[in-house]
Amino acid sequence: MQARDYRDLIILAAIWGSSFLFMRLSVAEFGPLALVEVRVGMSAIFLLVVAGFRGQLLALWRNAARIGFSGVFAAGLPFLLFNYAVQTVPTSMMAVINAMTPLFGAIIARLWLKERLTRARVAGLMIGFMGIVLLVWEDLSLDGTGLGLGVLACLGSALCYGFAACFTTRYLKGIDPMAVAAGSVSGAAIALLPTAIIAWPDTPVSASSWAAASTLALLCTGLAYIIFYRLVDRVGASRSITVTFLVPVFGILWGVLLLNEPLSLRLVMGGAVVLLGTLLATGFIGAGKPAAAS
Repeated sequence: MQARDYRDLIILAAIWGSSFLFMRLSVAEFGPLALVEVRVGMSAIFLLVVAGFRGQLLALWRNAARIGFSGVFAAGLPFLLFNYAVQTVPTSMMAVINAMTPLFGAIIARLWLKERLTRARVAGLMIGFMGIVLLVWEDLSLDGTGLGLGVLACLGSALCYGFAACFTTRYLKGIDPMAVAAGSVSGAAIALLPTAIIAWPDTPVSASSWAAASTLALLCTGLAYIIFYRLVDRVGASRSITVTFLVPVFGILWGVLLLNEPLSLRLVMGGAVVLLGTLLATGFIGAGKPAAAS
């Protein structure tokens, strides 16, 4: 990797780490459903224009059904679940839980795509889940007084991302990444539009909330997708996905600096365990012999 690749990796992690901040700043007035439609709708317009300039609209159209379906799980559902979670779960904790995405991807790839897992990767899956338990154990209540439902929503988002990655590997391989990016958010916007209209807020949304939502759409989704797929094109998917390991660092940083969230020992320890498990489960460290398939 060249210096510009490391630069883009850090910029992308900083942008995606800030997405939880902008969700927090806008969800109260929009509500989860309306906010996700603003996010995917505005980013869809932006990415469709970019895809048009790059001559990728025909590729999108030819594969619209598959790309649109993937977008429900790559953008629509996870964004909605995060919008729900951010109302109760600290943004720094959400950023750490989001690092579980590669772990879920590894599990789904094993069950669906029949990818073999080394013993180190199996151990990483278990360690990663232990890290989440360590992180949220004291607040894991489902009676409405704790963070249980919000944490489950974050885990559901990571599960959606993992499924979307495997679906893309299985059915969208070879299609230009920009066509996939533009089509994914467009599919999500179309799928969620009816519910967003019903759930649209009755009172006018303030300019500050619109600004936060617009930043979430154009910066954290539209521009971030362009940077990510540019990285994939230059250095490959396996190296580009390392951004997942940097996002929690910036998520915690923005939460502490801008939202005055506490930097607890439990958050640091839980995040470290999740990171270790993710690195093992994705094969970045500890690669070894495949575990026996059952």
